[in-house]
Amino acid sequence: MSGATIGLLGVLCLFVLLAIRIPVAFAMFLVGFLGIVALNGTKAAFSLLASETFTLASSPELVVVPLFILMGNVASITGMSRKLYDAAYAVVGHIRGGLASATVLGCGGFAALSGSSVASALTMGKVALSQMERFNYDQRLSTGAVAAGGTLGILIPPSTGFVIYAILTEQSIGRLFLAGVFPGILLLAMFILAITVICWLRPEAGPAGPQTGLREKAGALLAASPIVLVILLTIGGIYGGWFSPVEAAAVGAGIVIALGFATRSLPLHRLWAAAKDSVVTTATVMLILIAAHLFNPFMALSQIPAAVGSTILSLDLGQTGTLVLILAIYLVLGCFLEGFAMLVLTLPIFFPIILNLGIDPIWFGVLTVLTLEMGLISPPVGLNVFIVKSVAPKVPLGQIFRGVLPFWLMMIVTVGILIAVPQIALLLPNTMMR
Repeated sequence: MSGATIGLLGVLCLFVLLAIRIPVAFAMFLVGFLGIVALNGTKAAFSLLASETFTLASSPELVVVPLFILMGNVASITGMSRKLYDAAYAVVGHIRGGLASATVLGCGGFAALSGSSVASALTMGKVALSQMERFNYDQRLSTGAVAAGGTLGILIPPSTGFVIYAILTEQSIGRLFLAGVFPGILLLAMFILAITVICWLRPEAGPAGPQTGLREKAGALLAASPIVLVILLTIGGIYGGWFSPVEAAAVGAGIVIALGFATRSLPLHRLWAAAKDSVVTTATVMLILIAAHLFNPFMALSQIPAAVGSTILSLDLGQTGTLVLILAIYLVLGCFLEGFAMLVLTLPIFFPIILNLGIDPIWFGVLTVLTLEMGLISPPVGLNVFIVKSVAPKVPLGQIFRGVLPFWLMMIVTVGILIAVPQIALLLPNTMMR
């Protein structure tokens, strides 16, 4: 049996395992290990398993993952995320659709603390959905805003999506974080534009909330200012060259914990719960990365990435055409696969093509992560949609999927803008980290 045939059978087995809900890491472990055994022998498979596990586990760059996850968990458990929402609500809640816009803004702020789309959707859903129900918001708009706003967690730095992309492609985590700033702000603005258009066409979808006075606005902004300062310090520290990403994560986590103790909102049992949750999430990410470094050599030995790459290059679509084709494939895969699994499966195939065509890998990383976000609200998987469903069990799943459609279209528009104007993503990393 040829290497290509074994590789295709391995990919097919992986899809079957994922379809029957085997965890991504275990599925890749099994297929990758057995594939290497079939192609290169048992000794090579065990040797690679041992070496890759040790190399990744001892990688100092990966320290950024548990620290940023801990920062987000502490911010959530101490109610800091609620203060972000309250500040946004005080500023824009009185306009039509203002509560939905405040939700998106709150999701953006929480994304800059947690780096997790699922955590952003879950936390802001608990905070915002009851408020929007109270003011008779259309269920499609309210749930759609939470599900879509949560996707900002994988784009606005710090982002676990960028960390995994950086590890798999050997790119700079700091450059990727900086590259995500302006695209994240652009996407946030596009979501607010979608809410504004919906409420202009259907005013009953997002009734205006109560007017807040200047004193209330100032009070809400003041209450949220410590969290805003943490965000500015961590991301601004990377931007200004004061911190490495790992140092920024440590500073951010330390300050958030200190704030929790200072405000007496973080008793030891809550800190312990946040730490345990961070360990579990970090272990999940590490298992996926170790499995990826076992699965990718199997793919390389099978020669499938080289064959697919040659086929795509032979189409002679040019830089833009090839890029659009790859992103379209991601878009389709996003309807069925979890985002990290997509990165692991496809980067060994697509990344060499990108380098061969001279496409900037940082720019490609931003476009890839943004496309992965779309999978979080695309049927039938749509992880963020199911998260919102768990928070709002009375809302039919079909209503939530219809609610995210305008935001999904805005993500398509954002991808188009970033393809047309790469400097939106590349300006910060190219000027601040040469």
